[in-house]
Amino acid sequence: PRLREERETTASKMPVQGVNMELIQASVEKCFAYSKGETVTKDGAEIKGKQRKFVETIELQVALKNYDPNRDKRFSGTFKLPTIPRPNLKMCVLGSAVHCEEAERIGVDHKSVEDLKKFNKNKKIIKKFAKKYQAFVASDSLIKQIPRLLGPGLTKAGKFPTLIAPGQDLQGNLDEVKSTIKFQMKKVMCLNVAVGNVSQSPDEVVLNIQLAANFLASLLKKSWQNIKVIYVKSTMGPSFQIFF
Repeated sequence: PRLREERETTASKMPVQGVNMELIQASVEKCFAYSKGETVTKDGAEIKGKQRKFVETIELQVALKNYDPNRDKRFSGTFKLPTIPRPNLKMCVLGSAVHCEEAERIGVDHKSVEDLKKFNKNKKIIKKFAKKYQAFVASDSLIKQIPRLLGPGLTKAGKFPTLIAPGQDLQGNLDEVKSTIKFQMKKVMCLNVAVGNVSQSPDEVVLNIQLAANFLASLLKKSWQNIKVIYVKSTMGPSFQIFF
């Protein structure tokens, strides 16, 4: 079986290096300008922007090199960004009575043990349920019962719930999940990850990009030598190269 590396860290522990700061700042400013409907320049050509009716996400697109997904160690790592890249992440609380009550109060979807039992282990219903949300969190009392109640459905979808730590405020837990990004090597050499959105300040997005790129480099066998290119783009905008 292939080995997998799991690393977890926080922004305060990460060095900032490896990527060109001025290039990141210029590219992020172009992403913001394009999303406001302004004209930006890319490869010498002018591109007219367009303002959308939703908050665009800003993401990193990374291509790796000198890596063999079939032979090299598959890596996986999570990293907590200082600011939330996707505040509108659709989440569901699988909770105890207390957590379901708290979720109701703050306007977050929730399911109790009784609700999950009603799925009757129906694979189609569970698959549809997993697809409806981008992430799940679960109470300590319920997380152990999930494999029995739902089978491998959430795990297969890559959405096994994050534990709500005992005594932790639910809103704080949800925000932590929203600000955590994951890099995972699968069978392809390209990775995508959300690092911000156009409602943030450009400086916040620049910092998130720096930290995310450095964290990815720390997961790779040959660090920056395993990264071929990195682009930054908004949801509907053009991509700008920030690492060559």
